[in-house]
Amino acid sequence: MVADKVLTGARVVLPDGIDGNARIAVSGTVIVPPPAEDAVPATAGLDLTGHWIVPGFVDVHVHGGGGASFSAGTAEEALAVADTHRRHGTTTMVASTVTGDLDDLARQAAALSELVEQGDLAGVHFEGPFISPGRCGAHEPSLLRDPDPADVRKLLDAARGTACMMTLAPELPGGLDSVRLLAEHGVIAAVGHTDSGYDATHRAIEAGATVATHLFNAMPALHHREPGPIAALLEDERVTVELVNDGIHLHPAVLELAFARAGADRVAFITDAMSAAGKGDGRYRLGGLDVEVADGVARLADGGSIAGSTLTLDTAFRRAVTVDGLPVEDVVRALSANPARLLGVADRVGSLEPGKDADLVVLDADFRIAGVMRKGAWVVAPKTG
Repeated sequence: MVADKVLTGARVVLPDGIDGNARIAVSGTVIVPPPAEDAVPATAGLDLTGHWIVPGFVDVHVHGGGGASFSAGTAEEALAVADTHRRHGTTTMVASTVTGDLDDLARQAAALSELVEQGDLAGVHFEGPFISPGRCGAHEPSLLRDPDPADVRKLLDAARGTACMMTLAPELPGGLDSVRLLAEHGVIAAVGHTDSGYDATHRAIEAGATVATHLFNAMPALHHREPGPIAALLEDERVTVELVNDGIHLHPAVLELAFARAGADRVAFITDAMSAAGKGDGRYRLGGLDVEVADGVARLADGGSIAGSTLTLDTAFRRAVTVDGLPVEDVVRALSANPARLLGVADRVGSLEPGKDADLVVLDADFRIAGVMRKGAWVVAPKTG
């Protein structure tokens, strides 16, 4: 295949480490082996000296952005969310819903499934309504319900095979049966918004749960006599832990703890972003609740609970490297390789290898976005010269 783009000069994060002399070649929508240096047409070469090239980011938990929300259940708003986050480097994303009436959630899932089928989204994630009333956070309490497997199946059917994850509280009646049902259908069962204890969480993992939804948030804290779900989720090698690295949801020491216990291969950075991401301060809606965003922090207008985030994954990357001091390779795993593997799409995205989609992010020396490519086309074109 003839390369139509050849990126040179940058430090490239590859699966086996950082290469300061690698070249990334693109033909159409995919990465291809780079041609000999003397075989690169002048129109195809792009010198990115002084930059980084990393795989496109993969977000498995995002609700909105750019003033729009996946919960609106319309293609127009969903595409606006996707466009906002793509400009910040997220080339693969899952559409996360918020607790609502079952019929309304089914309608949302049906609309979002069409965008999954046409390649705009990677899947649908149901966060609620099967969560603990005591840990509901920014979910409408009156719409919560126990995870009856029949209701779970209704949402899966509405998504027409595009549901990839469901967050639930496994200690609720029907919780373990619902975890088993999800696992049987190839849908990720995620433990979150839960009051589950240590032993109950282990039972959920044995039943098939493999993700911790925004670990540490909306669940009991670690306690020396009652370790709760956090310890159980961190110690089991089968579990991937989501972390919201915005400097608000987690203290840096807690982030360090998660990486030290779980290891870099079991962490997935997420945004948990609501509609204010990429938009600014103001008043917004999350599901059926009013949210006030001030200084970039989203809180419920009534009660003040944290209501998702305004985070984008480029900010999570920069903070992880410059504030938290994590190695760039580990951050790339958490932003790209690990969530891609979790979704079962690592054969197409999540790393820079020939044959995979040409999804990549160009960062400047300060780890700020300088370019974003998705399927071989520039979403944000780098400025050189």
